[in-house]
Amino acid sequence: MAAPTITIDVVRHVAKLAALSLSPTEEETMCRELRAILASMAALEALDVSGVPPTFHAVAMHGGLRPDEVRDSFPRAELLAAAPAHEAGGFAVPKVMDGEG
Repeated sequence: MAAPTITIDVVRHVAKLAALSLSPTEEETMCRELRAILASMAALEALDVSGVPPTFHAVAMHGGLRPDEVRDSFPRAELLAAAPAHEAGGFAVPKVMDGEG
């Protein structure tokens, strides 16, 4: 499939949609740059990647996650002793919102 041609009219239309005010020089520059971007995308699209498995990261990730396992936590009294304020067995923090809930 051929890449769509970027014209000055297309650049003006997109600039209008984006509420941008471009000078004639900027319109020409944008036209050239968008054509170059589309040419790069067309070159990538032409590559045969049928043998490449899909990936989520550019580099292989090993051991990023550990299995969930139940284990003891820090003692509550020790944690609350380090807090500036505590009440009802938890950290006391200042109210930041008015109202219910």
